[in-house]
Amino acid sequence: MPELPEVETIRRQLSEHLAGRTITSTRVLDPLLVDPEDPADFARRLTGRALREIRRTGKYLFIELDDGEALALHLRMTGQLLWTPGEPDEPTPYARAVLGFDDGSMVTFADPRRFGRAWFLPAGRAARSRAWGRRTGVDAMSPGFTARSLGASLERRTAAIKALILDQRIVAGVGNIYADEALFRARIHPRRPGGSLTQAEVRRLHRAIRDRLRMGISVGGASFDRYRDAHGGRGGMQDLFLVHRRQGEPCPRCRTIIEKGVVAQRGTYWCPRCQPLEAEVQGEADVEAQGEAEVKVQAAC
Repeated sequence: MPELPEVETIRRQLSEHLAGRTITSTRVLDPLLVDPEDPADFARRLTGRALREIRRTGKYLFIELDDGEALALHLRMTGQLLWTPGEPDEPTPYARAVLGFDDGSMVTFADPRRFGRAWFLPAGRAARSRAWGRRTGVDAMSPGFTARSLGASLERRTAAIKALILDQRIVAGVGNIYADEALFRARIHPRRPGGSLTQAEVRRLHRAIRDRLRMGISVGGASFDRYRDAHGGRGGMQDLFLVHRRQGEPCPRCRTIIEKGVVAQRGTYWCPRCQPLEAEVQGEADVEAQGEAEVKVQAAC
């Protein structure tokens, strides 16, 4: 599933091409994409509108339109938004919708598993807030996501910490890849109850989440399955994984063999030595200093 770095990469690329452009044509090829709206009505409603900007919250994209409305897009597991300067030389596989723009360029929403969705959000802060509801919490890369806010969300929680940071109502944008990577960086076992984390561990986890997401954005996301950026290119984060998808390989920090299990119904990877299930009794300052030193073992850290 595209997570925050992948969606942010797409947002930045599309913004370069589409800001200020007008949509001149809309073809909805799969009615499920815009359900429950009628595809023809959806196309008429979108065609002729100018794009003001493209924003992102968590894993959602918002194409802000000229009258204050927005087109919300969620790629879900296998969705792609592919920009081309003109009509593609060959039909795009699994195309579900195609938008044409006044400069001749096109954006195709492709999605083999058909889980992605597109819908309109109303103009006005109050109306949009009501329509959006509590779909997401604070964005993981926003100033509002702090160690303090994360700690408050984890207080007295007995669920596994990985399940909690995957909960988009707690922190928006973190998915399976970056949860594994951040928990390793923070030296926290993914099955630890969220409420058991110390203040020092919460601070380490907060820093690790932001660090891994920044790294993912800087290299264009992770492409080990179907994810491609808006130009059809691959990201580079899959080459920098510390533990994710590295079952049976040596830990980059201590050389212990990386293990795999299921946490929060997701395939999960961790180092049994660096991420003990029972919290180690050690001075908080010592733990933080040790962690800062050890993450310099390789450049990807």
